[in-house]
Amino acid sequence: MKFAYKFSNLLGSVYYKGNLLFTNDGMSVISPVGNRITIYDLKNNKSLTLPIESRFNYNALDLSPNGYILIAINEEGEAHVISMISKMIIHKHRFKRKVQCIKFSPDGKHFAVCKENTVFIFTAPGLLTGEYNPFVMVKVFHDAVDDVSCIQWSFDSKLLIVGSKDKSTRLYSLEKWMNFKKYILGSHSDAIVGCYFEKKNYDILTISRNGHFCIWECTIEPSDLVLYQPPLKKLKLKDSDSEDDVDLDKALEKTEKEKRISEKTLIDNANNMDNDEVRTTRSKDKIDNKDVKKLMYKRLGKYYLADEVHKSDRNAVLTAAAYHQDTHILVVGFNNGAFFLYEMPEVNMIHSLSMSSQRISSIALNTSGDWIALGSADLGQLLVWEWQSETYAMKQQGHSSNMNCIAYSPDGQLIVTGGTDGKLKLWSTSSGFCSVTFHDHTSSISGVLFSTNRKFILSASLDGTVRAYDLMRYRNFKTFTSPRPVQFSCVALDSSDEFVVAGGQDVFEIYLWSIKLGTLLEILSGHEGPVMSVAFNPNPASTELVSVSWDKTLKIWNAIENGSNHETIQLISDGLYVTYKPNGTEIAVATLDGQISFFDCKTGTQLNTIEGRNDLGSGRSDTDLITAKKSLEGKAFTSLSFTADGNCILAGGQSKYVCIYSVKESILLKKFEITQNRSLDAVDDFINRRKLTEFGNLALVEEREENEGGNVTIRLPGVRQGDMAARNSKPEIRIFSLQFSPTGQAWAAATTEGLLIYSLNVELVFDPFELEIGITPMTVKETLAKGEFSTAIIMALKLNVVVLIREVIEDIPYSDIELTAASIPRAYVERLLKFIANEIEESRHIHFYLLWIEAVLTEHGPKGNAILHLPTLILLQKNMLKKYDDLSKICDFNQYTIGYLKQLSQIKGKQKVKEIEEDVTSDNEVDEENMEAE
Repeated sequence: MKFAYKFSNLLGSVYYKGNLLFTNDGMSVISPVGNRITIYDLKNNKSLTLPIESRFNYNALDLSPNGYILIAINEEGEAHVISMISKMIIHKHRFKRKVQCIKFSPDGKHFAVCKENTVFIFTAPGLLTGEYNPFVMVKVFHDAVDDVSCIQWSFDSKLLIVGSKDKSTRLYSLEKWMNFKKYILGSHSDAIVGCYFEKKNYDILTISRNGHFCIWECTIEPSDLVLYQPPLKKLKLKDSDSEDDVDLDKALEKTEKEKRISEKTLIDNANNMDNDEVRTTRSKDKIDNKDVKKLMYKRLGKYYLADEVHKSDRNAVLTAAAYHQDTHILVVGFNNGAFFLYEMPEVNMIHSLSMSSQRISSIALNTSGDWIALGSADLGQLLVWEWQSETYAMKQQGHSSNMNCIAYSPDGQLIVTGGTDGKLKLWSTSSGFCSVTFHDHTSSISGVLFSTNRKFILSASLDGTVRAYDLMRYRNFKTFTSPRPVQFSCVALDSSDEFVVAGGQDVFEIYLWSIKLGTLLEILSGHEGPVMSVAFNPNPASTELVSVSWDKTLKIWNAIENGSNHETIQLISDGLYVTYKPNGTEIAVATLDGQISFFDCKTGTQLNTIEGRNDLGSGRSDTDLITAKKSLEGKAFTSLSFTADGNCILAGGQSKYVCIYSVKESILLKKFEITQNRSLDAVDDFINRRKLTEFGNLALVEEREENEGGNVTIRLPGVRQGDMAARNSKPEIRIFSLQFSPTGQAWAAATTEGLLIYSLNVELVFDPFELEIGITPMTVKETLAKGEFSTAIIMALKLNVVVLIREVIEDIPYSDIELTAASIPRAYVERLLKFIANEIEESRHIHFYLLWIEAVLTEHGPKGNAILHLPTLILLQKNMLKKYDDLSKICDFNQYTIGYLKQLSQIKGKQKVKEIEEDVTSDNEVDEENMEAE
């Protein structure tokens, strides 16, 4: 239970490639992020990554019309049928080739899959069809000369339009019609990007890659389609079967096969024709066929949508398009980041905007047509644009390259990440969205930190600066530099938030600054190699500083009091990372030989060692010339993080595994595999034998087209993070940074895929505490009914069932809270407080649980050891702050609404008083006139 961490969310990466989708309510966007799928809830401002994982990156998605089934296909042609209710994969199917697109029919009975130049039609599983085998093939169309690029169904699911790279568009039908056969639309001179049916008719819009746009008008109405009915098959009578000469023996000897044929013919005729049609003759059918109007198309117009783009960029190419049938809005995107909105069928341009300078990969419109989702695979950017108000409903972008470092805020609500692209991003752990991005650094960021008071963050970069950012005003308020240019590889902040240190990568020195004054106080010399990691003692009473370097030394400094005086501890191998235990008594050091060593701070003696190289796991890159077993000798842990209680340590490095070790026993407790994505490099332990030939590894061979500058699969020597100069980039999987949440309920890992969050799900794990034989849910409820509240709470906490604990606590009268809290033993206080902290985040009984918190902290706060309960208190603070932020927004909104209603009532009151006065005045005037008349 303590280490039952499960993947919960993916941050730092919002879109990779493939098509975007809106859910049926139009309030959420479904985005393929590598080999995972993330759903962005725009209404509640939250993101959720589905707990499923593919072996390769997803590139084609579609959602069923009822919203219950999502079919996702990866780049290797493996299809996953995902239930949107249980969020689980319920079936898998292999197409064995890359699938370009997939589309459900509007009636939900079929879905079409495009593979190469072939279109497959399958029956959709569910109640509508009565078929529960997910992939039952109905028809296959393979008329296209080149790969199919897009597909669309008609509104009645009778016709199917397919666009191809062979510059033509084809129409197919599931059933046979008397007035329709396969139809081909030409008129384009480039690959088709989009083809769309109009609503309630069969008119078609087609768009090609060079910006040509055609409108096609259908010659018939949907009601004019006539279903093809095969003619009656008449059974010929033999001479021996005449009425005059009947042979009973021959009739009895009639074969079973002839019986089945005759029965099947009669059944088919009865099903396909009415009684009137049965009586019609074949000659009558021929006459009806001549009267049926054929389905044909006439081109109404041809437009060139790239004119506006070509004014600024002659090389612009149309890369994505989407059409909304209800509002007749067409959206097209180009490879230079520009997108345009047109009103159909007049082709009037409504709006034009540029989201970036990179290619727009996918466009989607929600059900109402108000929101446009735009994805750019090159930037990893996802936008949701509300075109009527010209505002962003969502604008998210991950790091354009790898994340180097992460840091949790003291309350666990925020995570700050620094990337190779020089950007600093702030992520919310509850919503999964990035709230702010800083662009001040001009080079790769090597270290980030949160201040203890959560008011500012620090970042060190290879550009030679350490910057401090204010989280209230979101600006860079201090910049720390060295006397001569130095590439800073690490940064640390003391517990009082007054001093900051940074270690040099090219100059082997450590620099100490004062945050308040912004001046350089000390330069600590002594290392003979690059300083890889520095850390301050977390104990407020200590000003101790430790540092490790490639010179195989660990140095303990007291720089604030004694300057450059230090104690040196010799390591067996190069030091890569150092961190303190939360109580400040021990140090953990990761070295290049794959070991984790623990030292006592006061005596400098080594306490124990963890040999972790074999736990890292092997992984062979496609271009490696050595085996995975041999490459394992060069791997090591590059990031460490203690748990909140200091009993265990989290370690990760140059592999796909994250390990949790026990510090005392020096043993492996659990190992997490962070990815199974074979689209990344060094995931498998062995190279596929298909790639090994008599000439060597095919991955080492440069593959180019006839013209120079074609597809290149080889990367530059020594490049480990993916060669951006190569035409075919395949980054290597590794873990760059790890950190436990201060609440102890989660931990985060910065990896090649993005920022992965693993958290505890206590409701799904049965983990009793000091359980006794007589304690059952029934006995707990009986004890509660007797009024023995403290005993009932203790019994429920021993069972550790969330639903039962909630029922017991909420049944206790609020007047008995103080007495019940005082009678609970100290061993159960932390568990009770942790449950209340988790419950207050989602519960609506806010005041009730606040009374519990006040009673527990008042009674047991001064008695217990605060250090032991610190993660629980941080979790409590985090959830209370989150609840406060949510309620404050509602209260502010209600305050303004009440003020508006109050002003409105005053205005109406004045108007009413004025009307009454006017009525009284008019009545008095009438009375006066009557009196004068009398």
